[in-house]
Amino acid sequence: MAYEAGALEATLAAAAGGDPTLFAELRASFLESVARQVDLLSRSRCDGNWQLAAMRLKGLAASFHSAQLLALADRALDGAPGEPGVVRQLRAFLAELTPT
Repeated sequence: MAYEAGALEATLAAAAGGDPTLFAELRASFLESVARQVDLLSRSRCDGNWQLAAMRLKGLAASFHSAQLLALADRALDGAPGEPGVVRQLRAFLAELTPT
């Protein structure tokens, strides 16, 4: 899955207003929020917790205009709690966004 930076990076840049420090903070906050929800998904064993984490991911995707994350969140919503394929794809998405 190739990461497409377009809309996400543009949204962060618009919110930061040209301030590189603020841009970095917003990006880090986004990544931290996604990581938290992916962790919750990976530990979810009941429908309620799974759905809640997936909906939070969907909200993050919508807020930051990340079509790729939105598609993965929808896939999680359609899946069963603990579905490893979705969690693996979300972790891969997160890894592609995380600077090395």
